[in-house]
Amino acid sequence: MYKEVTTKYPLLLVHGLFGFDRIGNAEMFHAIPQALEKAGCRVHVPALSGVHDNETRGEQLIDQIERFLRRTGYLKVNLIGHSQGALTSRYAAALRPDIVASVTSVSGPNRGSEVADRVRRALTPGEMPEAVASRMTAGFAHFLALLSGNSDLPQDPVQALDALTTEGVAVFNRKYSQGLPSTWGGEGAERVNGVHYYSWSGCIDGSLFSEGRNALDPLHLALRSYALLFEKETASNDGLVGRFSSHLGKVIRSDYPMDHVDSINQSAGLVRKQVDPVKLYVEHAGLLFSKGL
Repeated sequence: MYKEVTTKYPLLLVHGLFGFDRIGNAEMFHAIPQALEKAGCRVHVPALSGVHDNETRGEQLIDQIERFLRRTGYLKVNLIGHSQGALTSRYAAALRPDIVASVTSVSGPNRGSEVADRVRRALTPGEMPEAVASRMTAGFAHFLALLSGNSDLPQDPVQALDALTTEGVAVFNRKYSQGLPSTWGGEGAERVNGVHYYSWSGCIDGSLFSEGRNALDPLHLALRSYALLFEKETASNDGLVGRFSSHLGKVIRSDYPMDHVDSINQSAGLVRKQVDPVKLYVEHAGLLFSKGL
C-alpha cells in the first residue's frame, strides 16, 4: 500500500520510442497509472508518435495538453517523461510554460544516447541499409499505433534516430536548455520560467549472475548487450542512456539498480526485485505535492 497523495495538477505520463498507452492488457507504464490514481492523483497518458523527432512529438504533446485542460478544467499539468518522452516534455515546457507545472525526466537522454550514436554511424544516410531499416522500423511503429488505436499518427524512424544522437540532442539543447546542467554530471536549475525540473534514472549494476530472475528477462539481456556499445559512460548506463546524460534539473537519483525499461516497470513488473519502480512514481508524486504542484 503506497502513501496517499493528491497533486494539485494532473500527472501526464509521456512515453518514449515505440511507446503507447495500452494495447489490450499491455501497458507501456505497467501498473503505474493505477498506483498513482489509487494514491489520489489524476493521471493521463497522451498518444504520441512512436518514432519521430522531439519537436514533432512535442507539438503533439502541447495539443494533447491543451485538449486535456479544456476537457478537465485544470490550469496546468505535471509531465513525467520516460526516455525520449523527457525531451518531448522539455519541448512542451519550453514553448508553453504557462500550462506546464513541472517536467520530470525518467531515464531521459538529455545529452543524447551513445547507442543511438552507434546505430547512426552504422547506417549511412541515404544508402540501402538505412532505407531498409527505416521501412522496417516505420512498419513496426505503424503496427503498434494501429493496435493502440492511434494509426493516424505520423512515424519517421530516421528523424527519431537523429533526434536521439548526442549531436542531435546537442542541437535540441541549444534551443531548449531549461533545467539542463551547465556541467557534466551536475544538476540544473530546479525552477525555470515557473516550471520545476527533476530527473531520476538507473544503471545496470553488477554481473548477470547477480541479477537473479532478472537474468532470464530477454529485455534485460538485450539492454546488457547494448551497454557494451557505450564509449563514454561505459560503467554507468542503463543499456540505452548514460547516467550523467540523464541529469536534468534537481536530480533525485541517477543510479537506481534498474535498466532502461525497469524504470517503466517492465517486463510486466515480474522481474525486478531490488527496487520498486511503481513506488518511485508514487514517491515522486509526493515530492510534487510538497512543492504545491
